[in-house]
Amino acid sequence: MNPIRILLADDHTLILAGIRSLLESFEDVTIVAVASNGRDAVALAKAKAPNLVLMDISMKELNGIEATSQIKAALPDTRVLILSMHATEDFVRRALKAGASGYLVKDSAPLELRMAIDAIMRGEHYVSSRVSGHLVAGLADGHKGTASNLDGLTPRQREILQMVAEGKSTKEIAFSLEVSVKTVETHRTALMDRLGIHDVAGLVVFAITSGLIDIGRAGA
Repeated sequence: MNPIRILLADDHTLILAGIRSLLESFEDVTIVAVASNGRDAVALAKAKAPNLVLMDISMKELNGIEATSQIKAALPDTRVLILSMHATEDFVRRALKAGASGYLVKDSAPLELRMAIDAIMRGEHYVSSRVSGHLVAGLADGHKGTASNLDGLTPRQREILQMVAEGKSTKEIAFSLEVSVKTVETHRTALMDRLGIHDVAGLVVFAITSGLIDIGRAGA
């Protein structure tokens, strides 16, 4: 049997080391690349074409949900398992909508990681037992998740919103995205109009309350 080729994406060094050590104890797993932010995860996925990406959500420049969407667009056969501290329904809904095949809370037992990987590689979906109950309860109540204002933004607008909220300048954003300063300004104006927010501080607050970034990553 061919080994499962895995890409790890997480910007917390100790957590990354622990997950890596656990994965290396699995005989049928090979780690082909490690990324510390979402943008690197996308680039490495395209370069290495892994079978599975283990993706954190809260990462600088490009969060794990947006990175998942980009990876799935470029590599439909690559599966993504989200590993996150967030256990709310909204995060799970957004991750699955982006194309993730599974969602696992980071404090899950090591055995559950093994179960999640096996299920996903069989073509199934896997949601952590910590959050599956919330999803089932929501469906039973006829509630499928409140549409986030983030859904009204384009993927590029969400990228720019995250980087603005992290304190990056327009020139820095343009350099990271390989576009002109004018293009960044146009996207930023459009997202501000869509959200009805017309100052950077307001964008930072929106990004935090929407779960796009953690409060510790805010740059304004």
